[in-house]
Amino acid sequence: MPHPASRYLAEGPHVGIRHFTHADSAEFTARARQSKELHHPWLFPPDSSSAYSAYAQRLIEDPARAGFLVCEKDDGSVAGFININNIVHGAFQCGVLGYGAFAHAAGRGLMREGLGLVVRHAFGPMRLHRLEINVQPANAASIALARGCGFRLEGFSPDMLFIDGAWRDHERWALTREMRGPH
Repeated sequence: MPHPASRYLAEGPHVGIRHFTHADSAEFTARARQSKELHHPWLFPPDSSSAYSAYAQRLIEDPARAGFLVCEKDDGSVAGFININNIVHGAFQCGVLGYGAFAHAAGRGLMREGLGLVVRHAFGPMRLHRLEINVQPANAASIALARGCGFRLEGFSPDMLFIDGAWRDHERWALTREMRGPH
């Protein structure tokens, strides 16, 4: 009996990653609203259908962005999201990661597995060479995720991004295809 094609771009033991669709709006925005306390003050994912529509549209249409939903394999529910932004090809071959777990999935290792899948996809089919993550220094969970997935701390940027009404300092973490090794 032939196996049906997977709905995921890549799969691990517990999660699969797939691209955003407009049909994900209701689940994504509900999970974002349920996760406001977890996310504040680090990130502010769209929590209304109109905001999600604009957000998803950019991820779907803009070639300098790629958005991935991290989905639990047992029921397909969205555990979190990982976006590669500012994708530059040519000699640079780089992108900048942004991510967030939803409250029901936080602390369960799903995002670490999902980030590993996105990294493998970025260095494989997307043909990128380098991925970067910018993290506010007090965001211990995000730093632990970056470190746990093999990213190295490369520097500190004062007043780097405007978030929650102020310019925020960030640590810069990076990973290259060579650092990742054969996978």
